[in-house]
Amino acid sequence: MLSFGFFFVILSADTKTRKRMELLLHYCWKHKIFPLSPLTTTDGHAVEVLDPGLHNTNAGPDFFNAKIKINDTVWVGNVEIHDRASDWFAHGHDHDGHYDNVVLHVAGEIDADVRTSKGDFVPQMRLEVPPHVKAHYSELLAADAYPPCHAVIPSLTRLMMHSWMSALQTERLELKTEAINRRVSQCDGDWEAAYFVTMARNYGFGINGDAFEQWAFSIPLHAADHHRDDLFQTEAIFMGQAGLLDPETIPAHCRQDALEEGYFNRLRSEYEYLAHKFSLRPIDPSLWRFLRLRPQNFPHVRISQLANLYYKHRTRLRLLLEADTVKAAEEVLRTSVTPYWETHYTFGSTSTHNEKNLSRQSLNLLLINTAIPMLFAYGRYKSDERLCNRAFDFLEQLKAENNHIVRMWQQCGLVVETAGDSQALIQLKKEYCDRRECLRCRIGYEYMRATP
Repeated sequence: MLSFGFFFVILSADTKTRKRMELLLHYCWKHKIFPLSPLTTTDGHAVEVLDPGLHNTNAGPDFFNAKIKINDTVWVGNVEIHDRASDWFAHGHDHDGHYDNVVLHVAGEIDADVRTSKGDFVPQMRLEVPPHVKAHYSELLAADAYPPCHAVIPSLTRLMMHSWMSALQTERLELKTEAINRRVSQCDGDWEAAYFVTMARNYGFGINGDAFEQWAFSIPLHAADHHRDDLFQTEAIFMGQAGLLDPETIPAHCRQDALEEGYFNRLRSEYEYLAHKFSLRPIDPSLWRFLRLRPQNFPHVRISQLANLYYKHRTRLRLLLEADTVKAAEEVLRTSVTPYWETHYTFGSTSTHNEKNLSRQSLNLLLINTAIPMLFAYGRYKSDERLCNRAFDFLEQLKAENNHIVRMWQQCGLVVETAGDSQALIQLKKEYCDRRECLRCRIGYEYMRATP
């Protein structure tokens, strides 16, 4: 006897397979990849697809304003596509007036006649996916190595890749804009605060990004601003809100030294006073991750750098908006640690003297992930094309990132020179390859259409 859980797994797998088959039918229809045999309705009338229509990714029929010739009559209207014709009823289209203007119902399997909400029969056509297209799609879905389409990449034209990379670059900036807009909303429309949160998140450099974002949201900047001209008090607020002024957060082998040094206790005492004054509540210190983290990236170091930046009023959005060159933007973001952290990475553990300025690589990443998205997002908000164009200009002026995603694409033969290139390829990997969205990818399209 099959267990319910096992049955559910089988059902889910079947649903996923059918959904992918339906997407493949969408793909073939959109690009007019039809079998060599004549197209006909289920009752034998000749079909000619003059215009497949506009692909609809929202609610309603799959393709709008298609132009279909059935026998000698040209029909202009919508097209709906399903894996099986009976899905028309399963999805409730027979009771939905939005589907009354469907002039052709396309399905991989015709297992039912379909009607509109008015009771009218809808012409149907079975669409067979060409075998080589189905085989290529299966290859893309089954491949373990990224990118699964690598074999076709050397044959792609420079123009096609340039066009696709430009689109991906814009997509990535749009995604980052959405994230910034959410932060603006969480900050009650305060772009200055959202900029600080965005900057803080990127000081996590991936591994501690979520923790830094939560930390930044926990700091009431209107309160911190009252003590902005005092670096020690600023650092006390910043460290305290991070939960790092609890003695239990100090590694046991450093704890006694930290308490004897005095700096930790001074910060802690100052924070307790300010926390009482402003009703501050720190985040959970367990959010911070230290495993396999380079000392330069320890939260203590990054928070001290942010405190210094804040103290010098360089977290002001206005300064970034006024920076019209990459060099000027770098100067806005450039910072170092406060004196104590020049000889420490954590409380109590002394190290060789190092001013711990931002490295060239870290500065580039902050420009790519903080400055450029903020310019683009604020430009969109203000309808200021000048700021949006500056964001794209900066991407083209900065060197490409060096990470495993970029190296993977380079191994496939792609030339990656600028930050615009690397951002486009990160977008491609995360939003298309990882999600197996090959049917929406222009490289996937070229792979699919290749004949055996």
